[in-house]
Amino acid sequence: MRDRLKSVSGKKTLVTGAANGIGRATAIAVAARGAELVLTDIDPDGLAATVDEIDRAGGKVLVSRALDISDYDAVATFADEVHGRVGSLDVVMNIAGVSAWGTVENLEHRHWRSMIDVNLMGPIHVIESFLPPMVRAGRGGALVNVSSAAGLLAFPWHAAYSASKFGLRGVSEVLRFDLERHGISVHLVVPGAVDTHLVQTVEIAGVDREDPRVKRYIRGFQRHAATPDQAARAILSGIEKGRFLIYTSFDVRFGYWWARKFAWPYEFAMRRANNRFNSFLR
Repeated sequence: MRDRLKSVSGKKTLVTGAANGIGRATAIAVAARGAELVLTDIDPDGLAATVDEIDRAGGKVLVSRALDISDYDAVATFADEVHGRVGSLDVVMNIAGVSAWGTVENLEHRHWRSMIDVNLMGPIHVIESFLPPMVRAGRGGALVNVSSAAGLLAFPWHAAYSASKFGLRGVSEVLRFDLERHGISVHLVVPGAVDTHLVQTVEIAGVDREDPRVKRYIRGFQRHAATPDQAARAILSGIEKGRFLIYTSFDVRFGYWWARKFAWPYEFAMRRANNRFNSFLR
């Protein structure tokens, strides 16, 4: 196996979800480290703002395009454009994602479908389109997939979201060994609480977001949450140190260790958490 990627400096790097949140913070951080960027997001205005900030700071954006990663044809066309202009990439970062929570009787089909289409099939579309040219180029590189703490632990009301994030975790665990022979490292980011726009936009099926109890919970979440910049620094550090699992906060690392070592207390805690969450139902 080739030496692992020790720096993103000078590397052609794709970042999805670059318009805001962790994606935007990571794109800016990667640009500051000297990477040459390929950026995409479904939000054209937010994407343009990220490109403008990177340009003003002296960074380099090779290509940017607003698109929906759940649209395979759009991703494939974008990949053809990128490869035609700059050749194969060195680093691919799947960061774009959406979120919806709810109990099974309140979740609608559209919730399940959007989680799978964006959070799982979206990264798969990117992997399909960008990884084979990386393999053929023979330069090694890195694949970064942003899953979630909900891809490790059974959080209340996260069935649809966890379906996508556990799925991406499975893809990453397989590709970790599959791509090793090509010198491409795989990194699975498992953020816990991060204060991004998803905190305000997450749809909670069967819950009134104007309920004072819900608002208090969200405010508490934000006080506890890491910032997108902190998450971006953790991602870059994890890549440079060659870590497969990249945590953005200690509580997720501890929680995952605890769940594996102490199964019965973990199950008890999850049942208590579910009972507490159910008090928010209309």
